[in-house]
Amino acid sequence: MALRHLVSTAPMRQRSPFALQKFIFKWMKHLTSGVLYSGAIALGVSPALAVEQVAVQIGPLKNTIEVTDLETFSKTGDVPPRLELYRPLLTPTVQATLQNHLSLEPAIRDRVIQDLTHSNKGRPLTDLLAEVAPSLSPEVLQTALQEAAETESGVTVISLLRAIPGETLSLEGMALLMFLSQLGLSHLEQTALSNVLNHELGAHPQPLLSAPFEPSDPGSYPVERWSVSFRDHDRDRIIPIDLYWTDQTQGPLVVFSHGFGADRRFLAYLAEHLASHGLTVVALEHPGSNVDALIKEDGSLLPTYEFVERPRDVSFILDRLEDLNTNSFFLRERINLEQVTLVGHSLGGYTGLVLAGGQLDPTTLANFCAELAIGSSSPADWLQCAATDVELPAGDLADSRITQLVVMNPLAGKIFGDAGLRHVKVPTLFLTSTSDGITSVSDQQLQPFNQLSGPRALVAVIGGTHLSVGDPANINPALTQVPFMPERPEAETLRLRQYLNGAVLSFVMQQTDMAKQYQPFLSSDYTRLFSTPTLPIRYSDRLPSSVSRWLSSREMLNRRLTPTLKSIASLLHLEFIDAQHRVATLHQGAIAQFPLSPLDLYARLPRSPALYQAAHNQANHESSHQAKSRL
Repeated sequence: MALRHLVSTAPMRQRSPFALQKFIFKWMKHLTSGVLYSGAIALGVSPALAVEQVAVQIGPLKNTIEVTDLETFSKTGDVPPRLELYRPLLTPTVQATLQNHLSLEPAIRDRVIQDLTHSNKGRPLTDLLAEVAPSLSPEVLQTALQEAAETESGVTVISLLRAIPGETLSLEGMALLMFLSQLGLSHLEQTALSNVLNHELGAHPQPLLSAPFEPSDPGSYPVERWSVSFRDHDRDRIIPIDLYWTDQTQGPLVVFSHGFGADRRFLAYLAEHLASHGLTVVALEHPGSNVDALIKEDGSLLPTYEFVERPRDVSFILDRLEDLNTNSFFLRERINLEQVTLVGHSLGGYTGLVLAGGQLDPTTLANFCAELAIGSSSPADWLQCAATDVELPAGDLADSRITQLVVMNPLAGKIFGDAGLRHVKVPTLFLTSTSDGITSVSDQQLQPFNQLSGPRALVAVIGGTHLSVGDPANINPALTQVPFMPERPEAETLRLRQYLNGAVLSFVMQQTDMAKQYQPFLSSDYTRLFSTPTLPIRYSDRLPSSVSRWLSSREMLNRRLTPTLKSIASLLHLEFIDAQHRVATLHQGAIAQFPLSPLDLYARLPRSPALYQAAHNQANHESSHQAKSRL
């Protein structure tokens, strides 16, 4: 009975989610990037012993930078005389990095720092420190971060430098330059891939036939929402859910799974929209990887067991919904558990792929994580490495009730190995964002999309970021302003959210008798209606062949070359594809400007056979004369 598992029906307290997947990973990235851009990574001791200089060694050359000069540039933007040599490098971006601060919540501060300095997830950072500053140890770094976090300004480059022992901090310049070049190459590769996808998927537009309705418009049914929690006694987990329904509920069930550090309201706008069209929607919250789980004092940021428990959360809730569908006065026969579409974002995308049959591959993941390089990895690469020690259950984690998937910006890199996603055979709508700084577009999104064996479609948001699809009311605005991984303002992503309302509804309705009426809205032509100059949106049922070849060559290069050389070769490949598109565009433009079409030109050519025969004879005569002269 459902009542045995019922915990509470109290409404969820209103709060803006901390969305720690963005918070912690942005911090990892801009902590290392920002500090290195300014030529300083800090340790911590008493402020009385604060470092006053940073010495950068490149071969026999050694140059010293005064911390006070860095501080002056940070505050004013003026380049002190002693930094004149570095003027070309001291850009507004570097100044913003020096000014940027991170205020860690006391409840999670120690856990964040401990995870970064003393866990497998933080190993790439400590390995980088060993190369750039060999004298620094994780223990001293941990102390420095803790002291900097306790200052009024929080963690900044300067506050870290103020905690360094001794007078001078020495850095290995070549290791530093290699890391910085890798960061730059990764950004260039991302930009080039955006251009290629925009051109490849945006070709040959066709007019959209008129339709009697617009699926992105709100439905006509008033929506009810019920917030309730269920306890899984076997696993000792309490699963909160929001259940959306109307008096005219019909059609498939839609289940929402949020990302790491978010909550069940992350896609609330989409849940409301689907319910207003008569669908039943349940948005669940994963207690081991939501916001509240991150303020607990014990354990790591993302426990290994979450990679198994998340799919089990969904199956448990589906079981409870079966009880409600039978016994609830209000919900009896309103929940269709034979047709369930799961919508997952980020780590929720991983959850959906597992439930649809994706097979985990801890061995391949462990090998990947053992060679992980910080300069060529995304935050999601770090996060998935928490699953290297996962204990797979004897039974299958897949749930046959999941009949369709919508995955957005998923975490799906090496955790499924090279073949694990071939077992996903259900229809899948797959969204990728080309400027996603958390789950990289190539390794975490396009490569997994190519491995799916069932019906699939790709939505590419050119310039979209990790949180572009989220509900603005449930994203902390401060998280959209962090350097190096900026999120787009709410106004820029409005058309994307409107498009998702229409596209996801149309996708869910493919399991109903109205599939044909909704089919036109699952097309590149409909998608283009919501594109904007700042955020183009593209739709295709397959990756362009040029991009598939690039992914294959990139995977091969990854096994044979260093990260930097791989990025250079990969970037050149993409630039060549983009250059081909530019040449084709110029060619088409030239033809469009020509005063005569090819047919018109042909019509105006003389038709006299004698004229052509004369030209032919003249050509033969010249050819014969040239042959005799060579003899």
